Amino acid sequence: MKSNLTLIGMPGAGKSTIGIILAKNLGLGFIDTDVLIQINQQKSLQQIIDESDHLNLRSIEEKEILKINIEKHVIATGGSVAYSEKAMGHLLGISKIVFLEVTFKEIKKRIHNFKTRGIAKAKNQTFNELFEDRQLLYKKYAEITIDCNQLDQEELAVQIAESL
Repeated sequence: MKSNLTLIGMPGAGKSTIGIILAKNLGLGFIDTDVLIQINQQKSLQQIIDESDHLNLRSIEEKEILKINIEKHVIATGGSVAYSEKAMGHLLGISKIVFLEVTFKEIKKRIHNFKTRGIAKAKNQTFNELFEDRQLLYKKYAEITIDCNQLDQEELAVQIAESL
């Protein structure tokens, strides 16, 4: 069995929160790739986008993920990780990939800071277009898909652990 677990999904799906609970429940370490990027770049995700563009953020994200060489961790990724075949190939090699699936309506309820959250999307792309685009990629890489619309984060962490 792969010793890591990687959570993928849209911003607002609960990757970081569920990841922390899951790591605690399973006695694993926890790593959030968005936090890794911010520490290593000394900037927020939004600052990176504002100073360059969403493609630069995706490139930085890919490089950070390719450097990950750990065992026995839950890895919470940024929502745009699925755009990188290299990054996803690396994560598939070192972990089991869990897609935290949430409806568009539910994501809209959970996220209120679209403009400052550091979401890697083209300037002219709507959030709905981004959502549709990413769903296909998440489903392509998911080894386990968890419906995150009804249960709370504690229940979801238990469900993910049981699905292993």
